[in-house]
Amino acid sequence: MNPDPDYSAAYLRVETDAGDGLEGHGFVFTIGRGNDVQAAAIRALTPHLVGRDVEGILDDMGGFWRELVWDSQLRWLGPEKGVMHMAIGAVVNAMWDLKAKRAGLPLWQLLARMTPEEIVDLVDFRYLSDALTREDALRILRAAEPGRGEREARLLAGGYPAYTTTPGWLGYSDEKLVRLCREAVADGFGMIKLKVGGNVEDDVRRMRLAREAVGSGIRIAVDANQRWDVDEAIAWMGRLAEFDVAWIEEPTSPDDVLGHAAIARGIAPIPVATGEHSGGRVMFKQMLQAGSLSVLQIDAARVAGVNENIAILLLAAKFGVPVCPHAGGVGLCEAVQHLAMFDFVAVSGSAEGRVIEYVDHLHEHFVTPTSVSDGVYHAPTTPGNGMEMLASSRKEYTFHD
Repeated sequence: MNPDPDYSAAYLRVETDAGDGLEGHGFVFTIGRGNDVQAAAIRALTPHLVGRDVEGILDDMGGFWRELVWDSQLRWLGPEKGVMHMAIGAVVNAMWDLKAKRAGLPLWQLLARMTPEEIVDLVDFRYLSDALTREDALRILRAAEPGRGEREARLLAGGYPAYTTTPGWLGYSDEKLVRLCREAVADGFGMIKLKVGGNVEDDVRRMRLAREAVGSGIRIAVDANQRWDVDEAIAWMGRLAEFDVAWIEEPTSPDDVLGHAAIARGIAPIPVATGEHSGGRVMFKQMLQAGSLSVLQIDAARVAGVNENIAILLLAAKFGVPVCPHAGGVGLCEAVQHLAMFDFVAVSGSAEGRVIEYVDHLHEHFVTPTSVSDGVYHAPTTPGNGMEMLASSRKEYTFHD
């Protein structure tokens, strides 16, 4: 589905005249020409920031989110999904980066130390109340409150489980696939992921090789990247079921709630995972209500920023579904780890069945690159949201029209 990716991003910096030298950084990951459109969408939000009192915005991040999302003229372009919504996410994330830097905390820790009342004030419950009310969210957060300190200490000491997609790209030779699978196990990963959907016989062969390479104790997930129709997905996964598949990711159109539900029924007990292309919290609500997914995959740059991802984490907690974030790309590993770690400390209270995707590329361009070893993400301690790229990388790789 994505044969010619040009890994890139529309990148945003927010400066203030406070004199403290702090900036907010955010971006929207794309795979090429969409950057021009995305950058224009970000510029359309300029009137909501330039000349504003930064303290007023940072003190009411829930109100700021609603101000941007409820802009009726820009909302018409969604509503609440697509290019405009992603641009709002870049702005919201940049402001959270600034807020965390001013607090001297990594974003995950800043969020995890908020009171339940402060957290729910960040969330827009409109359209969600038939599945998640403010009172539901408060109960979830208050139930997790007693163990926050202990879980934060565990996270800092032991990290958060990761899985790797590095071995599984289509186009690798069988020899390279086997070598990378064995290297992943040697590096401590308890789960790997393979891309599928090109040719079913090739996929059967590749899965057999991978399973033989890693043994029975390592989980193997597969990712179709929206390749199939519903019946095709069920039939294809029937061929792969013998290899003890951890999950099938994005088997069909990310907007097809009922199609995902039919696939989930048709391939049970293999779990269905999806979410990296779900446009907003309402889509996730429907997926959960319909039983369309068993693994929910948030993305740091697809929805409207931190606030909406908090809403999605709370929805997942209400339905008892684990969150395993999508990462890779440009800076997505750096960004999404904060959301997963906040979830562990303050929302779900659990890392059981949860892993963050890890792809080992492009981290060298970030001020605070991910630290992954022995199969875990080590919790970042640098203030901010992890999205800030090195000034030298921005200068060298900026594309000018």
